[in-house]
Amino acid sequence: MNANIVLLPGDGIGPEVVNESRLVLEAVARRHGHRFEFTEHLLGGCAIDAKGTAMPDGTLAACLAADAVLLGAVGGPKWDDPTAKVRPEQGLLGLRRGMQLYANLRPVRPLPALEHISPLKPERIRGVDFLVVRELTGGLYFGERGRKGSGEGEQAFDTMIYSKAEIRRVVKLAFKLAKGRRGLVTSIDKANVLESSRLWRQVAAEEGKDQPGIRLEHQLVDSAAMRLVTHAAQFDVLVTENMFGDILTDEAAVLAGSLGLLPSASLGDGTKGVYEPIHGSAPDIAGKGIANPVGTILSAAMLLRHSLGLETEAAEIEQAVERALKEGNHTADLGGKQPLSTSRMGQAIQQRLG
Repeated sequence: MNANIVLLPGDGIGPEVVNESRLVLEAVARRHGHRFEFTEHLLGGCAIDAKGTAMPDGTLAACLAADAVLLGAVGGPKWDDPTAKVRPEQGLLGLRRGMQLYANLRPVRPLPALEHISPLKPERIRGVDFLVVRELTGGLYFGERGRKGSGEGEQAFDTMIYSKAEIRRVVKLAFKLAKGRRGLVTSIDKANVLESSRLWRQVAAEEGKDQPGIRLEHQLVDSAAMRLVTHAAQFDVLVTENMFGDILTDEAAVLAGSLGLLPSASLGDGTKGVYEPIHGSAPDIAGKGIANPVGTILSAAMLLRHSLGLETEAAEIEQAVERALKEGNHTADLGGKQPLSTSRMGQAIQQRLG
């Protein structure tokens, strides 16, 4: 297979972890006779510094022409002025909108070899294996916002708006994914308070009637947050709106024990997608060579599976990661007496491919 993959290293530790993922993808390509062509482009703070915009036109054009996109991280203290007209996150949001990526997939499966690093008791995380499907282009993050009034009476507002079509397409995807798993979809909302959530629940229920063999349950977001730390093994596929999904997936990362371990995929109706670890740019450790590349490498596995249709190769990477961790190869965030550098961790995974 020939594939064109755009790399968006971004800011902070992004370039370091993306480089290790590229090396793993190149190793997989050599093993299986594929040809992956990589091109790098600017996104986020580095793009602001170089071009004055968080997402240059050339970046979006390259991503639209590519088979898939692998992203590191964007942002950092240098650009962390909430009043700034141009912010790194605008690049990420613009990329998702420009590529029409409306669903973010975040798998959560704590590895037995790393039970000890989770702040939760081992019995709370055993058997946990779920997938969060987060709506990505609607809700509060994209609704009308602003301020009005002055003095102590000044008000700020953000508007959560969803159409039936926006809800339906992401719920349909959740049901599709559940068919290949344990057949349970949990739709998360705040229907006891929010009108947008009542519409969400209505559409989810409508779709559930047309899904034989798939069980649908509704859960309020606050009780779902509690279940994530008490009975997470009961979940299979969770589907929810943008902000709820943003918050719940960061909470879910605690189950695995480190933000550095978890991957994600942002998808639309076609095969193209953006793949990235769920962690941020971690500017405090950038350039030190100690960042954990596992989340980005697992994101590369998702890229192979969802955009290129290479299931065998994706599973090979995931198994190599699991073996490397089981055999005691850890970066500093995972503890241990002799933590590996970013590059040494990447090499440990490469050595266990196949």
